[in-house]
Amino acid sequence: MTCSKGEARMTDQQLRLTVTEIVRSTRVTDMHTHLFPPSFGSLQMSGADHVLTYHYLIAEAFRVHTHAYDAFFDLDTKRQAEVIWDSLFVRNSPLSEAACGVLTIAKTLGADLGDLDSLRQTLQAQAGDEYVERVMDAAGVERLVMTNDPLDEREAVHWRGGVKVHPRFHAALRLDRVLNDFAGAVRQLTALGYAVCADLSGQTFDEVRRFLEDWAQVMHPVYLALSVEPTFDFPDDSVRSQLLREAVLPFCAAQRLPLALMIGVRRQVNPQLRDAGDSSGLASLVPIERLCAMYPEQRFLVTVLARENQHALAVTARKFRNLMPFGCWWFVNTGSLVDEITRMRLELLGPTFIPQHSDARVLEHLIYKWHNSRTVIAGVLADQYEALASTGLRVTDDQIQRDVTRLLDNNFWDFVQRG
Repeated sequence: MTCSKGEARMTDQQLRLTVTEIVRSTRVTDMHTHLFPPSFGSLQMSGADHVLTYHYLIAEAFRVHTHAYDAFFDLDTKRQAEVIWDSLFVRNSPLSEAACGVLTIAKTLGADLGDLDSLRQTLQAQAGDEYVERVMDAAGVERLVMTNDPLDEREAVHWRGGVKVHPRFHAALRLDRVLNDFAGAVRQLTALGYAVCADLSGQTFDEVRRFLEDWAQVMHPVYLALSVEPTFDFPDDSVRSQLLREAVLPFCAAQRLPLALMIGVRRQVNPQLRDAGDSSGLASLVPIERLCAMYPEQRFLVTVLARENQHALAVTARKFRNLMPFGCWWFVNTGSLVDEITRMRLELLGPTFIPQHSDARVLEHLIYKWHNSRTVIAGVLADQYEALASTGLRVTDDQIQRDVTRLLDNNFWDFVQRG
């Protein structure tokens, strides 16, 4: 097919339709989620009550209902879901991204849009592999990456028991407990037989590396992950920076594993909201420049939480090929900001980034998050291809498919050099 702006108007319309269909039908790798397969027992979250008690909706609902914070959190999950349903879907129109997403899930899976009982009956709270695959297929997700914390005993017990991981789920080894609260991690690591000291003396660095090696053999992660506050710096004299230099980065080099950095979260600005109480802050990207320059063979996946940091991240990626920007994380995962960020990245980087991840904590959220993201990504790409066609360049279906597959799937796997 030839798509040139110099031809009849129908050609432009057909180009847009072609891009939309290719983006809609291309299977994605969701490279950062908090999901688990059914083999992980209660850690696997699905069903209407979990969909409704997602922390996005909890924070929004507190702007409507009059429950005291503790009184709400003292309710069981079912009753919390009913409070949120009443607040956001009965007493108000579900206009927010997260609230409207619940209706997208309901429509896709065949539930009555205005009926909580129908939603509960349609979405499976006790999901098996068949339901998991149904939801992933409805979202167009071929494979996804979990977030796996070896110091979370609820999860570790499954790994130690030889859990069978669904073949469409891949592990990512999370470092937050080790690097962001090493004093607390020391007690756990010592109990597990690792000779570590809070002051980093003795064999601490070697033992932390041994801990990572042991868990890499169990999990087979596709990358390591760390979430940090806006004040993150490197290199400095902090315990975290020393552990990165002496243990984590040497381990990554030996294992040829990328390190994913998620930068900009400010924890518990409102502690009464509990898991919904985190916020964002402006960060410096200079530490990322230093990491990329000091470790040119190390690959870094990076996402930033503040809107104001997005341009600096894209510019930094232009300077360092070992840096891969990914996704629109958390508070910037709304349609208008996904559009803005994706356009800016495409203009600065071409198709050499990972436009989105879901960050989903509840299985069915894959449906609305990828529905919304595909819609935005298709619109951005269609505009860019129309601009190409206006120059007289011949744009073909094969070219579009190649670029979309890179963005939604291959860029991630090529960068992590796994699978």
